[in-house]
Amino acid sequence: MDEDLSTASSKFYWLDLLNRIMFSELRIYFLLLFLMGHSVAALRSPNSRQDLHPLLQKMAEEIIEGRYLNALLDLIQFQSSNVWTSDLSQRLMAYFHSRNVAFTVSSLQATMENYLENLLYQPQKLLADFRHTDDQQFRTAMKCLFEDKKSRLELDDIVIDLEGIQNLALQTPGVNRTLFLITLEKCFLVMSSIECVDILGRVLRVSPGNFLQPEIIGNLPRNLQEDSFKNLSSVFKDLYDKTSAHSQRALYSWMTQILQKSVNSTDDSISWVSAENLWILGRYMVHLPFEEITKISPVEIGLFISYDNATKQLDTVYDITPKLAHAFLERINSSSFDMRNISTIHRLGLLVCFYGDLEELEATVAQVLLHQMIKCNQLRGFQADVQKLKAELLDIAMENQTLNDTLGSLSDAVVGLTSSQLETLSPEAVHNAISTLNQVSGWTKSQVIILSTKYLTHEKVISFYNVSQMGALLAGISTQAFYSMDPKELSHVIKGTISQHISDLSPAQQQGILSKMLEASDVSSTVMDIQGVFFKEVSLFDLWKEPGFNSTVVKEKELRKSQALFLYDFLSRTTRKPDDVLSVGQLVKGITCQQIESMSSDSFLTHFKYFENNLHLLSPYQVNCLAWKYWKESRSSLPPFLLSALPARYLELVSTSQCVPFLISLGKIRLNDLILDSHKKNSIIRKIQQCLNDSITDEYDIDIIGNLICHLPPAIIQSGIHPRALATAMDRLKSCTSLSPEQKAEVKLRLLELHGLPQNWTAETTKDIGPFLVLFSRDELSVIAAKFPDLLQQTASKMVGTQLPKEFLWTVFESIQNTSKNVYTSDPRDECRGITIPSSDDILKLAEANACWSPQELLCMEEDTFIKNVEMLGTILSFSQSQLMALKEKAKQVWNVPSYWKNHHIVSLGRIALALNENELKQLDLSSIDTVTSLSQQTEWTLGQASAILRGFLEDSGHQIQELKSFDLVGLGTNLCAININEVPLISIPEFSTVAARIGTLFCSTPILGAFKRKVEAVFGDPTEWSSSVIWELGTIAAGLTKEELRMLNKDLMPYFQPSAIKCIPEKIFKELSPEQISSMGPENAAWVTEPQRRHLNMLQLQSLQLALDGAKTSSQQEASLNMGTTSITHSPSSDCAPVFSGFSLWLYWPMLILLQ
Repeated sequence: MDEDLSTASSKFYWLDLLNRIMFSELRIYFLLLFLMGHSVAALRSPNSRQDLHPLLQKMAEEIIEGRYLNALLDLIQFQSSNVWTSDLSQRLMAYFHSRNVAFTVSSLQATMENYLENLLYQPQKLLADFRHTDDQQFRTAMKCLFEDKKSRLELDDIVIDLEGIQNLALQTPGVNRTLFLITLEKCFLVMSSIECVDILGRVLRVSPGNFLQPEIIGNLPRNLQEDSFKNLSSVFKDLYDKTSAHSQRALYSWMTQILQKSVNSTDDSISWVSAENLWILGRYMVHLPFEEITKISPVEIGLFISYDNATKQLDTVYDITPKLAHAFLERINSSSFDMRNISTIHRLGLLVCFYGDLEELEATVAQVLLHQMIKCNQLRGFQADVQKLKAELLDIAMENQTLNDTLGSLSDAVVGLTSSQLETLSPEAVHNAISTLNQVSGWTKSQVIILSTKYLTHEKVISFYNVSQMGALLAGISTQAFYSMDPKELSHVIKGTISQHISDLSPAQQQGILSKMLEASDVSSTVMDIQGVFFKEVSLFDLWKEPGFNSTVVKEKELRKSQALFLYDFLSRTTRKPDDVLSVGQLVKGITCQQIESMSSDSFLTHFKYFENNLHLLSPYQVNCLAWKYWKESRSSLPPFLLSALPARYLELVSTSQCVPFLISLGKIRLNDLILDSHKKNSIIRKIQQCLNDSITDEYDIDIIGNLICHLPPAIIQSGIHPRALATAMDRLKSCTSLSPEQKAEVKLRLLELHGLPQNWTAETTKDIGPFLVLFSRDELSVIAAKFPDLLQQTASKMVGTQLPKEFLWTVFESIQNTSKNVYTSDPRDECRGITIPSSDDILKLAEANACWSPQELLCMEEDTFIKNVEMLGTILSFSQSQLMALKEKAKQVWNVPSYWKNHHIVSLGRIALALNENELKQLDLSSIDTVTSLSQQTEWTLGQASAILRGFLEDSGHQIQELKSFDLVGLGTNLCAININEVPLISIPEFSTVAARIGTLFCSTPILGAFKRKVEAVFGDPTEWSSSVIWELGTIAAGLTKEELRMLNKDLMPYFQPSAIKCIPEKIFKELSPEQISSMGPENAAWVTEPQRRHLNMLQLQSLQLALDGAKTSSQQEASLNMGTTSITHSPSSDCAPVFSGFSLWLYWPMLILLQ
C-alpha cells in the first residue's frame, strides 16, 4: 500500500477531470492562457491606458464583474471580424492594471475553473447567465452552437474547439434542456423565427422528448410566420412518439389555435380543417374530435387525398381509433373519390384497416384491400377487429375459387389460415405463391413448417436458389435438410438469405448448417463466410485450428466470451497496433485483467476510449480491472463511474462539489449490470442520496441522474421528489424494469397525487401511466376499464411475455368479456352444456389474460377455435397446471391420441406440452430433432419427462448414442441431462467438443457434469492446462471438476468460470478453494456463490469472498486482511443451480478491507 486512502483523497482533484474534459479537449481556458502569457509585461507597462477595442474593453469589464460567459461571447464576436495579434494581450492586461484590478494567476485560474465547472455541471447557472446576455451576445452564442461552420477559433497559439463545445453541450444532461429553454424564452425576441425554429428543432431532436411538457408548450409563440410555423410543426410531427399523450394533446391544441386563425368563417357548421391544415397536422390529425371530422368539406378531404404525400401521412396514424377512422372514411366517400377504386384504396394508408363497405365487393377489390392491409400490424391495438375484417375479405377473395388458385393473391391474410387449411394446399400452389408467402410476417411455427415442407417437396433438390426464395419461411427447413445440402450451395446461402433470418433458426438448425460447412471446407473459409451473430456458433475447438486470423476477419462478427478471450490473446500477440484489436468492439470482451495491467500508462489512457465506448460488452470483473488500472495510472482523471467498481470505501472520495459529475457518469450506465453485491449497491445508493440531499428538486435533477432514477429509495420517491419534477420523474420511472415492491407502492401513491383518483383520469392520463396500471387494485382498474376499455387492452397487449398481477389480468378479462358477445359451446357433453367459451376474438384480445379462463371453459372451446389459437395459448406464462392439462385434453380431442400427432402439432403446443405425462411423451413421433428442439425450449420438464423425450428421440430416429451429431446434442437441450452416466463416454468426442459451449449452458446433475468434464479432457487436455477461454467455453461443465482439480487451478483463472458454473459447484467441493482463489474470482462470480456454499467456508475464505464482492485488489493487501479477526455473516441466496441475486451480502468491518493501490 503506497499511500493511505486519506492522502489519496487530498490529491484526488476533480478539477483535473474538468481539465481533461473541458480544457485539454475543448481548450476553453483561453482567457487564462493569454492573460498568463503577458501578465508581467503588461503590469510593468508605463502606459496603462493604451487604446483597446471597445468590444475588448467590454469583455474586460465583464471579466472584472465575473460575467465570464458574456466575456467569452464578446471575444468570439470580436474574433469573427478582427485578427488577434500578440499586442492585444498586452493591451488587455494593461487595461486590467489601469482599473486597479489586482489578481494572481492562481486566483484567476481557480475562479475560471470553478465557473466553467458550473457551466458544465450546473445547467441552471448556464440558464441564468444566458438570460443576462445582451442581444448580440445571444446571437453569437446561437451562431457558435448551431450555425457557425467554423469548427475552431484560433487566437495566436490558443485554439477554441467550437465543434467540441457544441457536441458536449448537446450531449451533457441538463445543458441541452437549458439550450431548449433559453431558445424558447429569448430567441424569438432577438433572432428571426426561421432561425429559432431551426435551433429548436436541432435541440429537440437530440433530446429525450420530455422537454415538451404541457406547461412549456403553453409558452410556444403563436404569432409565427407561416413558413416558421410549418417548419416547427414538422419538428413536432417527427417527435410524436417521443412525447407523452398529454404533450401530444397540448401540441395539437397549439397547432389548431394557429390554424384556426387562418380561417375567417364564423359559421360553426363549416370546418376549419382544410386539406392543407390536415397536411400540417400530420399524425396529430388523430386528435381531431369526431364532430370536427364529420364537418370537413368533401372538397377539402378530396383535395387532401389527392396529395401525393397523403398516403405517407396516413401510413403513420398508428394510434387512430376505429371511430375516427370510420369518420375519415365516410368523408372520403362523400368526396369525388370512389372507395372501391383501386387507386383510392392505395391512398388510404392505415384507414384501410377499418374499411367497412363489403357488400357486393368484387373478389379483385378484396384482394387489393388484403394487400394494403399488410401494414395493419403497425396499429396500436384493435388487431382482433383487423383479423376479423381480413377473414371476411378472405372469404370474398376466394369466392368460386379454391385456396390453391388464390393463395398468391391473399397477401398476409394467409396467416389467418389454419394448419388444416394449409395442409390441403398442393406443393405446386405453394411454389407459385412463394413470392408472396416469403414476405409475410406473423407466421406461426407450425404454419412455417407446413408451407416449407410443401415448397421443398415441389423443388425436389434443395439448392441456394430455392432456399433464397423462401424468406420468412426459411425456419421451416429441417435441420437434416440443411445438413444434406451441397456445401457450396450452403456457403452461398450463408452469405445471403440466412444472414437476414438467422434469429428465426433454432440452435439445432444453426449447428446443422455450421457442421456441414466445417466438414466440407477449412475453418478459414468458413470463418470468412459467417457474419454477425451466427459466428457465435463456431466452437473454440474449431477456432484453434485456424492459424491465420487477423482483426479484419473478426469485424462484423458477434463473439462469445470464450471466442473473444482466445482471439484477443492471439491477435494481441500477432498485431503490433493495439488500435487494430481494440477497435473491433467485440474483442474487448476478451481482454483479461493481466493484459489490462500490462498496458503501458500512455497506451492505456490513449486507448481507454475503446473500453468506454463498449462498456456494455464488458463484465463487472473487467470494469473492476479497468478501474484499478486507471486508479494506478491517472487517478486524478478517473472517470467517476469507475469509482463504483472499486471497493465501497472509495466513494468517500466524492465530495459535495464533485457530486454532479459523479451522478452524470453513473447515470449513463446500468448499475444492476455492474454492481451485483446488494450491500455494495446500497453503499452507492447512499452516496447518491447524499449527493442529491435526499431530494429531486426539478427536471434538471432528473436529467443528471439518468438511469439512477431506477435506484431511488422508496423514501425519496415518497417525499423527496418535488412536485415540479414529479411528472418527469414518473415518465422516466416507466423505463425501469426492476423496481422493488416498496418502490412500486410509492410510485402508485405519487401517481395518485399527480393525476388524482382513476375516476377523474382522462384518456391521456391513462396512456401516460401505461405500464404502471398494473400497480392499481382491481376496484381502481375497473373504473378505467369502464371508461377506456381499449386503452386498458392495449396496455396489456404491450406486456405480452411477462408475468402480470392477477388483479390486472382479471380486470382485462372482465373488461373484454363485458364488451364481447357470449359464445356457448356446441359440445354436446353434459359438462360443457351452458358453458361460456373462448372465441378467437377473445383469445387475441386477452393475450396473457387468457389465464383467467377456467380449465372447464378451455376444455369446452370449439375445435376450430383451438386449432386457430393453439400457438397463442401455448405462450401464456400464467396458465396453471390444471389449465395446461385441460388444453392437452383438448388437443387429444382435436388431433386424436399423441401417437397420431404430426411434427407441426407438437411444435404448436408450446407450454401446453408440459402437461404430457411420460407415457404420452413416449407415444409422440420424435424422429425429427426439430420436434425435439421445440420441446427443449420448455425448461420446466421433470427428470422423468426429459428422459422420455431423450429415449423417444433415440428410439424413433434409430440413432445410437455414439451416432449423435452435434446438432442432435444441441437440439436435445436440457433433455440431454437425462442421459445415463455410463452413456456419456459413448458420445462422439469431435461432435461433443463442437457444441461444448451450448452444452455448458445446461444445469445438469453433478455426476453428469462430471462425466461431461471427463469427455472434454480428450479435447482440451488436463484441467491444469486449461486457459481462461477454455474455462469460459465449458460453462457449467467446469462445475464437474473434482476437488483436487479445483485446488490446482491457477487463481487467475477463477474470474473465467461462468457465474452459472460457480453456482453449480457442489458445496463440499467449493470449500476446497483456497482463500486466494476465492478472492480472485471477481465481483460477479462472488455474487453467484450460494448460501449452502457459504456455510461450508471458513472465516478466511469468507473474508476473501467479501474482498471479491467489493472489488478489492488481490495481492499483498489480501494477505493483510486475512488476519483481521472474525465477523458474523448474513446471506441467503438460492442454493439451487440457477441464478439468484436476492438476499444480503456478506459485509466485513472496514479494518478487514485494507485497500492497496
